[in-house]
Amino acid sequence: MSEWELIYDREPLPGSWNMAVDEFLFHEARKSGKTFLRFYTWLRPTASLGCSQEISRVLNLEECRKRGVDVVRRMTGGKLVLHHFEVTYSVASARTDIFGATLEDSYRLISEALVQGLRLMGLPAELASSTPSGYARSHLPCFSYPARHEVVVNGRKAIGSAQKRSGSGFLQHGSIPLVKELELLAAISPGFDPARAESIASLSDELGRTVQYHQAVDFLVEGFRNSFRCRLEERKLLPEELEKIRKVEQLKYASWKWTGEKVEPEGFDF
Repeated sequence: MSEWELIYDREPLPGSWNMAVDEFLFHEARKSGKTFLRFYTWLRPTASLGCSQEISRVLNLEECRKRGVDVVRRMTGGKLVLHHFEVTYSVASARTDIFGATLEDSYRLISEALVQGLRLMGLPAELASSTPSGYARSHLPCFSYPARHEVVVNGRKAIGSAQKRSGSGFLQHGSIPLVKELELLAAISPGFDPARAESIASLSDELGRTVQYHQAVDFLVEGFRNSFRCRLEERKLLPEELEKIRKVEQLKYASWKWTGEKVEPEGFDF
């Protein structure tokens, strides 16, 4: 049985901090050989961009300012996501014996664990079998269509995920909406098609009752434990780790150079 470290952030956190923690775990997994599973949520509505997206094509910054929506750029690829009332998970590892050697292997295995968690919650979750033609090249938000091996419930996309790889090391993180905020997404995203609103799932809508963050995390933890047959040991980040995270947050994720211009900071090494 493999041993994983569980990082469970119970209080909502700023988007720049969330992204900095995930990057720290990515580098730590590659150096240490450990596997990390993290759950977190968001202090304010936050639009996250894929690492290579052109901000002017996918986001209305003036509407973000008016509506108090923060903006961050992820280290992973993928499309625009509006985060707020949700569970966000991340997995960081370099263990090919657990996750396989390819992006597709790890993506599928993680999605299967998420499916198990949602099924324990009472949802008929399953994996999407294919990616719609043309979606990958579009400027539509992430939840417009499910891609291959993403999680759907009743035909609607329930989880949007993205991954970054370097050699055998990877970080995968993803958004699991507790409720839908379609009006806000439509306001900030010029590419949002209102006709796709019915294709988006939220846990509360699908279950017909309000689902709290901590309730959903409990089921998802169990889904990972069962799917990977792993032992999850919860721990807190150490003071010296928090200091590294604060530094990368300040230099990268809270900086417009990275968020707006895609310029990586110089002179920082984990």
